[in-house]
Amino acid sequence: IAENTTDGIISPLFYFMLFGPVGAALYRAGNTMDSMLGYKDDRYLYFGRIAARLDDILNYIPARITFLLFAASAYILRLDWKNAVAITRRDARKHPSPNGGYAEAPMAGALNVRLGGYNYYHGVAEFREYMGDPKVELKAFHIKESIIMMYLATAIFVIFESIVIFFTW
Repeated sequence: IAENTTDGIISPLFYFMLFGPVGAALYRAGNTMDSMLGYKDDRYLYFGRIAARLDDILNYIPARITFLLFAASAYILRLDWKNAVAITRRDARKHPSPNGGYAEAPMAGALNVRLGGYNYYHGVAEFREYMGDPKVELKAFHIKESIIMMYLATAIFVIFESIVIFFTW
């Protein structure tokens, strides 16, 4: 939920705000190329690297905006916003993506959980560094809380974007 908030919501809205529908569509094309071809296999090695780097560049600013939005959302929802900021400062750079940690770390901090560990990609186990501290055990209700944070972060950004577009277009 956290990382996809950047990729699927904040980044397209950011590029819409800057360049209109064409900007949002071009961002989504670059992000989709990364999703489809950004793997390290022999067939798409070089093209996949280009797609992955393009995605890293396109998400650099929106990922950091997502961090701020998650911290603000945590504050409004009376979650641990201070821990969200502290965990982001400590853990965001541990993520293999230069941008993924800026969404996952504040989410982990706000919910006082630890994210990361082993994930499976195409049936192969891959370890990702931990984000956050396991102050509480990760439970199913944390999914609902993360979705609420995502909705609130989106609403905050849409309000901001609407104001910018109203006064600049």
